[in-house]
Amino acid sequence: MGVWETTAIVSLAFLLSCVGNVHGEGSVSSIITKSLFEEMLKHRNDASCPAKGFYTYDAFVKAASSFPHFGTYGQNETRKRELAAFFAQTSHETTGGWETAPDGPSSYGYCYKEEKDPKKDYCDKKATQWPCAPGKRYYGRGPIQISYNYNYGQAGKAIGKDLLNDPDLVSKDPVISFKTAIWFWMTPQLPKPSCHDVMTGKWKPSKEDEAAGRHPGFGVTTNIINGALECGQHSKASTDRIEYFKRYCMLLGVTTGEHLGCGKQKPFA
Repeated sequence: MGVWETTAIVSLAFLLSCVGNVHGEGSVSSIITKSLFEEMLKHRNDASCPAKGFYTYDAFVKAASSFPHFGTYGQNETRKRELAAFFAQTSHETTGGWETAPDGPSSYGYCYKEEKDPKKDYCDKKATQWPCAPGKRYYGRGPIQISYNYNYGQAGKAIGKDLLNDPDLVSKDPVISFKTAIWFWMTPQLPKPSCHDVMTGKWKPSKEDEAAGRHPGFGVTTNIINGALECGQHSKASTDRIEYFKRYCMLLGVTTGEHLGCGKQKPFA
């Protein structure tokens, strides 16, 4: 076989692989291997972590398989950066780290599976489409710390589980727990885009977004998740999210991109 023939075949294979990735082929497990998962979340099974033994690699991979475009859209650099962002945000939400922690505070993601000492039931009675079940509380649970009845209702409908009547499933079944986090990540809730669309470049900011300082990058995912409390100001929590993101990008061998923080962004309405 001639050199030009070999080159042509290699080039064609590369182009086909790129096309395949854009359409959501490949698997999350090809990027987040078991050994990488263990390194990223190396302290989640410490004795001091209430979620010890709960978040497993197999549960993550099984949950991810229900969302074909999660971590599979675009070329490898885009895929890796999206997964780094997902784990950064969920690690912050479940962090057990502290400033002087061994290995650094950004090594303690996934230490919690439910909100510490919730003060309310998170029942929004205005969300009549998703009525609260008697005696049930919709405080933060799972990797994204999903909260409020309307989120439990929508997530439950999407994954085929009655989370309005049994919200504790999110802290009892690790596959369901991961599914709620990935559902939140993949689902736009107007006027907010989805975190997935932001990190894969599918979201294009409107003139209103640009005027509000919302530019494509990790910072917008923070705005989506907790903008009302963290954006438009200096926020220690936002900084913690960024540090997790930097660590995971380093482990995955990709750059972070621009616009990591949301201190200069207006929160979404």
